[in-house]
Amino acid sequence: MATPEPEVDLQQGLFSHLLELRSRLLKASATVLAVLLALVPFANRLYAELAAPLVARLPEGAHLIATEVASPFVTPLKLAFYAALFISMPMILYQLWAFVSPGLYKHEKRLARPLLAAALVLFYLGCAFAYFLVLPAAFRFLTAITPQGVEMMTDITHYLDFVMLMFFAFGLCFEVPVAVVILAAVGVVDLDKLRSSRRYAIVGAFAIAAFITPPDITSMIMLAVPMCLLYELGMLAVRWLVKPGSLKPGAG
Repeated sequence: MATPEPEVDLQQGLFSHLLELRSRLLKASATVLAVLLALVPFANRLYAELAAPLVARLPEGAHLIATEVASPFVTPLKLAFYAALFISMPMILYQLWAFVSPGLYKHEKRLARPLLAAALVLFYLGCAFAYFLVLPAAFRFLTAITPQGVEMMTDITHYLDFVMLMFFAFGLCFEVPVAVVILAAVGVVDLDKLRSSRRYAIVGAFAIAAFITPPDITSMIMLAVPMCLLYELGMLAVRWLVKPGSLKPGAG
């Protein structure tokens, strides 16, 4: 009896993986769509909350403006979509994990689970840190240095783009511990090298903060200092979680 040819087995395996990927993507997309539909009625209220750090610090009589005809309708909808992605991220990551995890070694799963959860929590913390602490300080500075005779009236779409960029930047910067653990797990660095590189990490943190944040020293310090602390947290996580070569096949 003839045995199946390797090419046929390969094609069947690839086809089943593609079907699984499609199923996972559909579930993630359905979650985002459901959350978006639930948020659409509250889109204007969401935008008002997002604009609060700037509106509270505008001079008396100043306000946000819409320079395009459709902006008052489209911009809150864009925010609702971003919020839907933000809220749905645990489900999106779960679907990604469910697709990838069958191909991982047991020791890789043991390390990947806490890293995935930590990455999600740290990203949320970075966004919250930007909204509640950095943006108010930055807008206080920007409104204070507005030249005399110039009225600060920001376009709502430009404001949304700026805040989303800040959220994304701070969320990524707060992933420092996860990046440190991954680099240690794959053998790029070890704990001794991380300790000896501390001064370079501090300089790098301030350089990144100076590039990302608005042009005021307060915002730069408010990002650089947490990044330095998160680097220290990453070293603690390496000590607890990572064994030398822990992501190499056959390890653990």
